[in-house]
Amino acid sequence: MTEALTNVAKHAGATSARVEVAASDGRLTVRVLDDGAGGADPEGGGLSGMRDRVAAVDGELRVASAPGGGTLVEARVPL
Repeated sequence: MTEALTNVAKHAGATSARVEVAASDGRLTVRVLDDGAGGADPEGGGLSGMRDRVAAVDGELRVASAPGGGTLVEARVPL
């Protein structure tokens, strides 16, 4: 998820970002949220690479990034 924070710093134009970590139902969830420009391409090189790495440990990556609405990157992996 450090790559998600790097994306915030390089591309989002955000004024703030936060990281949330929680464990529940045998899964670890890590979220990176920002208040930047949004419009991140979930199939772009960085995010698709992150998706591949999360999938390698039987996890899932979700990206929500409406233009003008900030970005959420959420990884869920088994504990």
